[in-house]
Amino acid sequence: MKLVCEGIDLSEAVLKVVKACATKTITPVLECIKIKAENDKLILLATDGEISIKKTIKAEIYEEGEVCVPGRYFADFIKKLENVQITLSSDGKKMDIIYADSQTDMQVLSAEDFPRVDTEINEQSFKLKTADLKKFISATSFCCATDDSRPILKGCQFVIKGKEICVTSLDGFRLATVKGEVVSSTGDMEIVCPARTLNEIEKMVDGDGETEIFVQRGIILVEADSTVLTSRLYNGDFIKKENIIPRDFTTTVKVDKALLKASIERAAILVRGDKNSLIIFDVSGDKIEISSNSEIGSVQEPVKAEIEGKDIRIAMNSKFIIDAVNALREDKISLSFNSQIQPFICENVEEKDSLYLILPVRTANNA
Repeated sequence: MKLVCEGIDLSEAVLKVVKACATKTITPVLECIKIKAENDKLILLATDGEISIKKTIKAEIYEEGEVCVPGRYFADFIKKLENVQITLSSDGKKMDIIYADSQTDMQVLSAEDFPRVDTEINEQSFKLKTADLKKFISATSFCCATDDSRPILKGCQFVIKGKEICVTSLDGFRLATVKGEVVSSTGDMEIVCPARTLNEIEKMVDGDGETEIFVQRGIILVEADSTVLTSRLYNGDFIKKENIIPRDFTTTVKVDKALLKASIERAAILVRGDKNSLIIFDVSGDKIEISSNSEIGSVQEPVKAEIEGKDIRIAMNSKFIIDAVNALREDKISLSFNSQIQPFICENVEEKDSLYLILPVRTANNA
């Protein structure tokens, strides 16, 4: 194999695909990027068995072929060569990297050992405005679980019925759900896509156009700007949000988002080293009294609010409420409560297309 390409093109491609390289594996080839030279293009591919990313760039091909290079070492090295032209050549045992007046070599593995990645995924599909897709991902993926105790909770559920789409995530302590419309779809469907995959898709897609997502045999495929991403979907029954989200509330609060956020963030500073980063909302009269207490000190701040219903004092994880408030888009938001031990919700006052549910923290006063 022998080819010549621009350093900036190769660097951008490598930095995209290296995200799919495995980090902890007993299969060394999964830590590699497969490089394939054919016709007038260079194809880079990486996979860890769950997600794969393929990127194609232009190159002058003098000799076709394919090899596997150590992914992260190759990426870090090529990143330092963005301003020069690069020649890559390999005899199947090592790769020579020639740039300016210098030359470096790296050990390679056989491309025959690299797993086959299926990119013929087109049985079902749905199309979204790209801006909507990015919004759905950023508004829900942060609520996915990060541990492996219930793998399906590490993903977001997409439910499509007619023109409507609903994206939901939860980790056992909080839930996010966002509604919208699809541009088109091949039919109703329900999938659960890993949050890691969605976060990579969010970085891939851009602009004011539309993005089509293909689904087949438990695999998802998205293509944008000569980059193709495929990923396994999670199997199993996702939790029914209808059984979790309360329908009625005894206390409803409308409050200025910026004022609430600033006060919560200040209260959170003094408890950020604690297990639950605990803050207290004391809702009564025409205000929410926000407080926190730790060995470092204590905070107590009133925030003006419009309150309907009973007074309530409730404890919560400060990170959870900050994440929810940040995800809401309106200047004024609504908080709805039932009791100090029941889940409460946060949403926009006007547009009810997104909702965040949070479980309160039990304390000695409400156990």
